[in-house]
This record gives sequence, C-alpha cells and structure tokens, in this order.
Amino acid sequence: MKLDNMFKKSQNLSLNEGEKEQKSEVPEGLLRKCNLCKKVILTEEVENGYYICPKCGGYYHVPAMERIRMITDEDSFEEWDREMRPVNPMRYKGYLEKLKLQQEKTGLKEAVVTGKAKIDGEEVVLGVCDGRFLMASMGENVGEKVARAVERATKDRLPVVIFTASGGARMQEGIVSLMQMAKTSAALKRHSEAGLLYISVLTDPTTGGVTASFAMLGDIILAEPGALIGFAGPRVIEQTIRQKLPKGFQRSEFLLEHGFLDGIVERKAQKETLSRIIKFHKKQEMTENIQKKSPAEQTDKEKGIEKTDGGTEEKRKKRIEAWERVQKSRKSDRPSGSDYIRALFTDFTELHGDRYYGDDAAIVGGIARFHGMPVTVIAQEKGSNTKENILHNFGMPKPEGYRKALRLMKQAEKFGRPVICFVDTPGAFCGIEAEERGQGEAIARNIYEMSALGVPVLSVVVGEGGSGGALALATSDEVWILENAIYSVLSPEGFSSILWKDSSKAKEAAKVMKMTAENLYKQQIVEQVFEEPEELTKENLAVVTDKMDAAMLEFMKTYGALSKEELREHRYRRFRRM
Repeated sequence: MKLDNMFKKSQNLSLNEGEKEQKSEVPEGLLRKCNLCKKVILTEEVENGYYICPKCGGYYHVPAMERIRMITDEDSFEEWDREMRPVNPMRYKGYLEKLKLQQEKTGLKEAVVTGKAKIDGEEVVLGVCDGRFLMASMGENVGEKVARAVERATKDRLPVVIFTASGGARMQEGIVSLMQMAKTSAALKRHSEAGLLYISVLTDPTTGGVTASFAMLGDIILAEPGALIGFAGPRVIEQTIRQKLPKGFQRSEFLLEHGFLDGIVERKAQKETLSRIIKFHKKQEMTENIQKKSPAEQTDKEKGIEKTDGGTEEKRKKRIEAWERVQKSRKSDRPSGSDYIRALFTDFTELHGDRYYGDDAAIVGGIARFHGMPVTVIAQEKGSNTKENILHNFGMPKPEGYRKALRLMKQAEKFGRPVICFVDTPGAFCGIEAEERGQGEAIARNIYEMSALGVPVLSVVVGEGGSGGALALATSDEVWILENAIYSVLSPEGFSSILWKDSSKAKEAAKVMKMTAENLYKQQIVEQVFEEPEELTKENLAVVTDKMDAAMLEFMKTYGALSKEELREHRYRRFRRM
C-alpha cells in the first residue's frame, strides 16, 4: 500500500495519557490545533512542515509511514512482516476486537512498522513505532517484528535504525509482553557482537518496557527535542512517591544532561544526521597499500618521527627553564583540545554522555574523518575564556567524563576506528562528588581497557598532562607532546607541598620533576616532540598541526597494518619496559 494511502486512513495523532498539555493535539479535518500555542493551523501546512507547528515549533506525533517517507529515499522502503496473526495469550475479553478496531482506524496491522530502506543510498533495516496503535505498547507481535528485523539485519550485515515511541508493555498480554524485552534485547546483542551498527531515535513518548529494552541499547542514541523518555511515567512517579516532579523532568534535554543520549536532533535534520552516522560506520580498510612492518622494524623516517630533544638549535642555545614551560602550558590563550579537533579533522560529530550519570564537558569526544578515514577523537577541553573555563571545569574531568571517553573508545574498537586523544588537564577533578562517583575506579578502568584496545591509539599532550587524569587518556601505542607542554606525576605545586611541605617552591620542583618535553623524550616516555612558535595561539596553530597531520598519516599506516593481537602486544611491551 502506498505511503499516502496508508497515511490518509488516519488523521488523528494519539497523545500519551497525562501529557496532552505538552504536545500538539490533532483533530480531524482541514484544521489542526496546536496544544502548545493554541493556534489553529492548516492540516496541509503541518504535514508539509515535518509535523512541526509553524507558529511555535511544537512537535506533533508522526504516523509511522509518514516518518518513513521523511527519512528514507523515495520508493526505497520494503515492508517486512506486515501480516501478523493476532494473539491473545491471556484470553483477555474484548482484546481481539480492540486490535481489529485499531487496525481499521490506523491502517496498520500492529504498533510498529519494520522493513528495509535506503537513507542517502545506504541500506538500513528500519523499525518505526506508531503511537496511534494502542499507544505503541509492546506486545508479542511488536516484539516479534522487532526481533525478526534485527535478525535479518544481522544475517544481511546491515545497520538497524529504530524510531521508538511507546506507553510501555501491553497490559492485555500480561507476562508475554514482558518477555519481549528479553527477546528484542537478545537479538540486538547478537547484532552488536557481529560488529554492526544500531541507532536508536527516541520520540515522544518512549516509556516503560521499550525504554528498558531496545530503546536504550543503541550504539548511538538520539532523541527529538522535548520528548518524554523514562521507565516510569510522570503520573506513576508522582502518585507513587507523592512528590511534584521538577520542570523538564524526563524530557530529552534532561536525559542529555544526565548522560543517556548522544545528542538531540531536530526533525528536519534527522535524515542528514542518520546518513552521516551510517556512512561513518561503513566497513572499509583502515588504510590502503600498506607495507606491513612492526613499529620496531620501521625507521624513524617511516614513522614520521623527527629526532629532537625539545627545540631548535637556536632555542637550545637559550635554554628555556622548566618553570617557564609550565607557565606556557597553562596560558589562557593556548589552543585547547577542541582547537586541534577543528584543525586536523573533518565532519566531526560530537557524541555525549557516559550512559550512567552525566555528560562531562571537560571531555569532548565523537566521530570524525582524518583524510577521509573514520576515527574516534577525544579531547580534554579547558575553554578559552572564563565562561568556557567554568563550563568545562578548567579541563578537570569527573568520573562521568572518563566513562564517556571509555564508552567512545570501546565503540571505536567495535567498529575498527583508530582512537586519537588530546591531553590537556591539570589533573582529574578531586571534589567530593567525584570521589562519591568513583574517580579512582573510572581512571583505573580507562587505563585497564586502553591497554588492550584492538585498534590503534595515539595520544598527544598539547598542554598540561597532569597525573592519572592525563594517563587515563594516554595509555597508547605512542604518546606525542608539544614543545612547551608538560607531563608529570603531579603539579609542581603539589609535588613541593608533599615532599618539601612548601608549595611556594613550585619553580624548583618543576626542574627536579623532569616534566618537560625534552626530559620526557630522553626518558622514552614520549615518542615525538613538536616544535612550537614562540607564543602558540589559535591563529598560528597550523605551524604545529601541519606537521602533526603528516606524522598522524604515518602513524595510521604503521599501526593500521597491525592485527589486534599485535597492537595489544606492542602496547603492553611499551609500558612494560618503563
């Protein structure tokens, strides 16, 4: 049945119980009323405008077939499993009649539509929930359709994209409905173990058993603005604990702040965003025409390493003191992590959250392209003015920052992407809340997992490399450093305070600690030093990044040629000798 005919079978868009004050209500006929701004709008204007109120920007709920039309290439959708035998496992009185009525009203056979389609030419397996059909509750047939679609995607090695919306488990089907949570999750586990991509897009409302299963298991989890997302709905929570919930509770923005989403994507940008993410994950060789050599066998020239002990001949004649380098590494106008991402990579797509607690702005990470090759990039970010410093906590990550970084690294490993980290931190944040949430465990877990990642890992110290807070992003195949960056067990102030009981002796401590690039290179702690202009700024950053770009290309060729086992062994030996 054509999409237009499917859509014309219903003009109403259902709303989640208790949430009508939050979403646009759609009456039948020529006009539609927006419940947010109370304006009456022409139906045609809404349908042609991504189901967004042209007056206030409020989102209407979208029928499944219209959603498919919006995000897929024209005439590319092939529906699967449209005809499903109705089931009534509890023999619930009137349930089969209710299903038949819903089918006639919506033109759908069930609350989810599944099939195969193309998004900008890329084949995907697609699932779209439709809230008009029993609030898109998950019964046996919904779970079966999702599981079958994921299984076919695994067999055909295709990515999966599911647009979720649901009131939760379908009460009329009892415990059988609950079992669909396990069924769909198990199918997605097999899909993931096959190294395949799953993108979950959460729409309003996504609640109950769907939230506690396939909705929250995406490699990438996106959401529409303002969508209600939660395990228990607001009404249930308020009636259970007798407390008034804060404004914005369980909305997309709330989940992004608390680390559960990679991003919020407006409806008009969803096709382009999905296309970009899917293309990032296309299987391809890491590098081409590589002559396989181990790092030990390669010459310095082949590695792109320019032998240096930390400065030009002219600068060596005028030796810069360690404390001066410390001060240079801390300068407020010194380029920070995000500046290197912008200078060296294209198509950067930031991903957010640790999936446990929060989204730490001291760590910026995501997917990008390096000379066309997908890579995962992670940077410690300080910001470049007081407002940004505060936003990024002066580059001092909390546990959720390190857990976000690790999540992105493990994702990179799954999809075979090299990992590039930019280190610039005074140290891990040492506040009470950081200790409560396990700062030490988070750092330890990063070091533990990075030591055995099955993809190339490169770390570049671009400013301060402070203690374990830096090592948590620097357990790598190679560590590079800028000429005026530092890397040390502790800050000079902390060092002198602990050993000499006098923090005012920081200048003397800096010299004793051998924390400069020159010393680190001599100790073989770092593999390469990049010279800097006299004063490094964003304006002259290319002087450094042009050389870094060439060296990174050689790094990719060298380490991209190694197997997972060879990478792990090389990294183990690198640290074992220290």
